[in-house]
Amino acid sequence: MRGYIARRAAAFVVTLLVVSLLVFVVVRVLPGDPALIIIGPDGSPEAAARLREAMGLNRPIAVQYAEWLTGALRGDLGKSLQYDVPVGRLIVSRLPVTLPLAFMAATLMVVTALPLGLFAARHHRRVGDYLAMVVSQIGIAVPGFWAGLLLILLFSVHLGWVQSGGFAGWSTGLWPGIRSLLLPAVALGLFQAAVLVRATRSSVLDVLREDYVRTARAKGVSELSALAKHTLRNALIPIVTVAGLQLGQLVAGAIILESVFALPGLGRLALGAITARDLPVVQGVTLFVASSIVFINFAVDLLYVVLDPRIRYD
Repeated sequence: MRGYIARRAAAFVVTLLVVSLLVFVVVRVLPGDPALIIIGPDGSPEAAARLREAMGLNRPIAVQYAEWLTGALRGDLGKSLQYDVPVGRLIVSRLPVTLPLAFMAATLMVVTALPLGLFAARHHRRVGDYLAMVVSQIGIAVPGFWAGLLLILLFSVHLGWVQSGGFAGWSTGLWPGIRSLLLPAVALGLFQAAVLVRATRSSVLDVLREDYVRTARAKGVSELSALAKHTLRNALIPIVTVAGLQLGQLVAGAIILESVFALPGLGRLALGAITARDLPVVQGVTLFVASSIVFINFAVDLLYVVLDPRIRYD
């Protein structure tokens, strides 16, 4: 057990280092000179050269990466060129929007997908199964941003139940904040829930065919008990694997949906930073999202041991 956790932790650290290197290199090859963008079209080449030297952009890329990584390990992601404040502070200021949005979408995904997947497996090759598969197929086929636009058109424009965009802020109360994030959460969780429905159905069907489930039924165990205690518990590992991947995609997908609903989260911050060629902010946001996905996968690996103690990692 300890050896497995140590190996997974080492792999986690190595993965983060590789991710940080990829983030740094990819951001550096983006077109445009940050120094020229900052000084504007009227700036002289000499001023651009001085600014480039002050920002360290004229040093070898290996030196730049080493300095950035050393600072990141200390929690220093640099200073924003737009706002002239630490990147870490900017990211933290946007998390009260992005993280609740991802959490609401994840909750919607789980509470929708698990019952629907169980229902489809329980009614295999019957009307309920076909209906669940049709619904999940629609969810997979509709992109998140398009679902967001349709939800705005229906619930904001036609029905007027919620606002079409913006964020009321948590200072106005819990319900106004939740209400502002409700439509984005539905649009964000729709695709992920559809994928998880199919994964749940497939995993539960595999377990339902096992001999011990048939034996439990033959002994008079109720259908609900057989499904909950004997089937779902043993089908959880594939479900958790897919759910872990989906949670990582929720964090990244939240950034895209924020632009559709004009939410002041990490997505708006990253989009503005890309437009202004604010490299420290782009690097910081990308590293945060990538690290979140890696951490979720690491947590899923550790959760396997809890779900099934029979597993041995030697």
